[in-house]
Amino acid sequence: MRLEGKSLKSDFLRFIIPSIIAQWVFSLYTMVDGIFVARGVSEVALTAVNISMPFTTGLFSISILFAVGNSTIVAILLGQGEKERANEVFTQNVVLLCTLSVLITILVIVFLEPFARFLGATDNILSYAKTYIGTIAPFSMVYILSYSFETLIKTDGYPKLATIYVTSGSVLNCILDYILVMVLHKGVWGAAFATGISQAAVILLYLWHFLGPKGTIRFSKFHLMPSEIWRQIRNGMSSGVTEFSSGIIIFFFNQAILKYIGEYALVSYTIISYVNTIVVMSMAGIAQGSQPLISYYYGKNEPGKYKKLLKYGITAALVGSVGAVVVCYMGAGGIVRLFLKESEASLIKYSVRVFRIFILSFLIAGLNVVLGGYFTSVERAGFATMISLTRSLVALVISLVFLTAVFGGEAIWCTGDCGELLCGAGTGALSVVQEKRKMIKYFNWKYLHI
Repeated sequence: MRLEGKSLKSDFLRFIIPSIIAQWVFSLYTMVDGIFVARGVSEVALTAVNISMPFTTGLFSISILFAVGNSTIVAILLGQGEKERANEVFTQNVVLLCTLSVLITILVIVFLEPFARFLGATDNILSYAKTYIGTIAPFSMVYILSYSFETLIKTDGYPKLATIYVTSGSVLNCILDYILVMVLHKGVWGAAFATGISQAAVILLYLWHFLGPKGTIRFSKFHLMPSEIWRQIRNGMSSGVTEFSSGIIIFFFNQAILKYIGEYALVSYTIISYVNTIVVMSMAGIAQGSQPLISYYYGKNEPGKYKKLLKYGITAALVGSVGAVVVCYMGAGGIVRLFLKESEASLIKYSVRVFRIFILSFLIAGLNVVLGGYFTSVERAGFATMISLTRSLVALVISLVFLTAVFGGEAIWCTGDCGELLCGAGTGALSVVQEKRKMIKYFNWKYLHI
């Protein structure tokens, strides 16, 4: 792996800063679509984009699952000096993702209307939702490959280059959104098409790196390795579950809001979900940015270094979480007004109030995400998956059901706070169990050797 070697902290910062920026950019793709759709079409069209988010989140979760799992294995193999095998694992992953994405595209296009209905599209929203999903579906391959390539370029030792590429795609998306939605008035189709074209352009940049002279990781001939596929699925499950569950949670929230509050509140939740995604993905940027380093030193059997990297990650997450809460609380009005026109004064006021309730969940989210990422990096897949599943699905569903049953529909906005607290308690318990297991192994070894 290409490391500068100045200090461990220097390498940590060099890897996580581009990773965080990349996560922001990936999060902004859908958020930018939402802003232009809300401004250039209507609030109803914005709600349709929100209804469609579980689909785009699902594509991204597949990408993350295989990207993190594959990157972990490749980094460990590079740490062990097995470069050729690392190339084979990388190439097999790309072929697998291409095959899977073609299957997803076909299924979604064939069952487009039932799929949109399943996601929660009402008669008022259906046409917008079908247009958005139907336009994104043919770009499934570039969606899925995009994050996988971005992660592998970081593992290859070029985190800044990965950031430049992904940022270029985001800038292109903004330009195309403006032209297609605001100038040419192509509506929801224009927003979705702009996103798909932007992702495709970034794929070309990634291929330029892997096929060029600088890359260490390269395409190569490979034989099918089912054991490595299962290994990367196991290692990436934690991150994939986190992203996939966020789509499921959006689905559950949409259903609960329609049932207990009303369609107008979906606009408020759309804004909240965009900001929540950016903050949580920032924390994931810390976890996934440090992942190649942790896995590399884990492969080299240097526990002092990868444990120190964990401490750096926890510190960065705590600072980032507090900063996010302060910025979001103070800037709530400005954030909401990015999406809503001044004529929607009552909806703006309501959205600001519930937004300030929801953002308190950020205080604990970072710690949960970073610990889950650490366990993934050292191939403790069971612990990592339990943390991610609890944080992103189980705790939130339990909180949603309990709070709405006891306190009514408005309690929906406290669900994130309650869910993160429950997960924080579970994460602490799992960490204690992990340390106790290490102590038991140590004393057993010492006893047997007396």
